Amino acid sequence: MGFFNFSSDIAIDLGTANTLIYIKEQGIVLDEPSIVAVHRNTRKTVAIGYDAQKMHERTHKDIETILPLKDGVIADFEIAEELIRGLIRKVRKGFLSSIQNMVVCVPSGITEVEKRAVRDSAEHSGARKVYLIDEPIAAAIGIGLNVNEPIGNMIVDIGGGTSEIAVITLSGIVVNESIRVGGNEFDSAIVQYFKRNHSFLIGQRTAERMKCEVGSASALDPELEIAVRGRDLVRGIPKVRNISSEEIREALRERIDLIVAAILRCLERTPPELGADILERGIMLTGGGAKLKGLDNLIRNHIELPVHQSENPLLAVAEGTGKVLENLKEYQNVLT
Repeated sequence: MGFFNFSSDIAIDLGTANTLIYIKEQGIVLDEPSIVAVHRNTRKTVAIGYDAQKMHERTHKDIETILPLKDGVIADFEIAEELIRGLIRKVRKGFLSSIQNMVVCVPSGITEVEKRAVRDSAEHSGARKVYLIDEPIAAAIGIGLNVNEPIGNMIVDIGGGTSEIAVITLSGIVVNESIRVGGNEFDSAIVQYFKRNHSFLIGQRTAERMKCEVGSASALDPELEIAVRGRDLVRGIPKVRNISSEEIREALRERIDLIVAAILRCLERTPPELGADILERGIMLTGGGAKLKGLDNLIRNHIELPVHQSENPLLAVAEGTGKVLENLKEYQNVLT
């Protein structure tokens, strides 16, 4: 048991859709959905992460699945603490009592009250010292950009709950837009579209599968099709329907336009010298939403600037938060 006597450092990308845990000198050790299943009456935790996600939209009246984060911020304190604790326990039993430093990334647009909530949840989970880092800066560090230089970098991080758009230089954010549109909004838009236009009801999980498999932001060659099970709202019975990538693109159009508009607002407020850097270096896309087919092309065509999708967009924020954890002294000035 001597193994647990020393203290360990940990970094957390606490996301609306997924939570990733990075342990010092080990890298990312866990990536699970940010969801907790609880017993309705006793509020006792039944399952966490993947185990809870399997129950989502499939529970009976005594069990409830809760997503403790909404739009990148904590909506349910107690459940958020359960989530952090439970996921750390999955990594290592007996690890909670020995966490010295914890770095948690947060959306750049959140209020001081919301930051306090994150810090409290992390402290209640057993961390002695908690540092916060803005998501766009973590994403920039994660994809290997040197954020300390006097050079403008533009990051567009499309997460589950928010899209974070920021221009970064000298370890700080010059201009930023944080909009509450992300992967979860994409899924909801797909559900609403088919309900409204086709009287066909599908669940969020099915919508997410459709988005990942055939969803796109710009025309595909060839266009794709997927068979989906749902409920015919006119007759009230389960039904299978073939759905094309064009229909999903139509469903997502308004949400994607909001992201493009936020990028434009950010560029309008960017000082000209930094704007020149972005023209040369391009816009970097990170986050799970960046994986939507053709999104980089659509942004490139609208904004007429180079757009690059990072190699592993889903891991960028967690990798960056981890790098900061490994070099707390060097990155002191990006932490809050």
